Amino acid sequence: MVGAGAATLQPRLISSFVGNCWHNQSTQHLHNLFRFNPGQKHVLMRQSRPLTGITNFLFNKRNTDEIPNTTRKRLKPGKLSPRRPVPDHILKPPYLISKKPPGIASGPEVHDEKGIECMRASGKLAAQVLQYAGTLVKPGVTTDAIDQQVHQMIIDNGAYPSPLGYGGFPKSVCTSVNECICHGIPDSRELQDGDIINIDVTVYLNGYHGDTSATFFCGDVDDKAKKLVQVTKESLDKAISICAPGVELKKIGEVINAHADEHRYGVVEQFVGHGVGRLFHSDPVVLHYRNNEHGRMILNQTFTIEPMLTIGSIHPIMWDDDWTVVTSDGSLSAQFEHTLLITENGAEILTQC
Repeated sequence: MVGAGAATLQPRLISSFVGNCWHNQSTQHLHNLFRFNPGQKHVLMRQSRPLTGITNFLFNKRNTDEIPNTTRKRLKPGKLSPRRPVPDHILKPPYLISKKPPGIASGPEVHDEKGIECMRASGKLAAQVLQYAGTLVKPGVTTDAIDQQVHQMIIDNGAYPSPLGYGGFPKSVCTSVNECICHGIPDSRELQDGDIINIDVTVYLNGYHGDTSATFFCGDVDDKAKKLVQVTKESLDKAISICAPGVELKKIGEVINAHADEHRYGVVEQFVGHGVGRLFHSDPVVLHYRNNEHGRMILNQTFTIEPMLTIGSIHPIMWDDDWTVVTSDGSLSAQFEHTLLITENGAEILTQC
């Protein structure tokens, strides 16, 4: 799940949190990062350290229906079903009890041999669930139905769906359709022919989180959308290929940004990758765009890379639900994510079948 600040599940459910202000803000709630003004339909994002020399900036006004140069309609919220139960015998993550606002905790996730095996197990299950979720994507299927099936598969395997209850997130998976950048809440909306949908799965198995996402095609998708999804996946693959002990974390952003630039796509900056393991979100903060942040990869460390690319605006707007984040101009957005283990020979992808 994307790390965006503190209360957005992400992932990147916080996996895609806001830019580079999260290492020292683990107690800051997402509401303190994005301030939504219902009267003006604007989102004001506040950052403790400016990324471009501007500490506060206002995003564009959100239109409610038409998108220029396309017959596609803007997303609208559907109806939510009741929260799905989890059996008592399944181990729950600590944040369900502490009610602590979500954020990115300081300190990397570096594992011993036992921890690595636990991470492999949680990563493999997350990958299997995501693969299954992808088979459910068809015109007429609701995102709530996908959530129901994902929820059941996770608990049937003795794991907990990490997003459920994280910072108040009401569902077990994130489903981000078309212009939704991340943290879409599954609801009664039916998928339409030509949609693209990112499904973000995180499982908590034996005390360890495995986090992954992919963007899927629904029915007959046009070439413009297909290319965006392809390039987004390529940007993740290229970033993974340069990972190894001692490599500067900022190289990830350089590689992703360069590939996006080549195809004239935007890279969303407000949501980031993150450390993952015993904690859902921890250091390092992984920026997907060019940056001058310090930090290097560590042997036996686990973290996510989860780039979000857009055809148009990279500026996010948050819905009134305080979770769903969409592009300001309604343009398409795609995302892919893997949990990685840094090894002596590079990086092992933990979230693949």
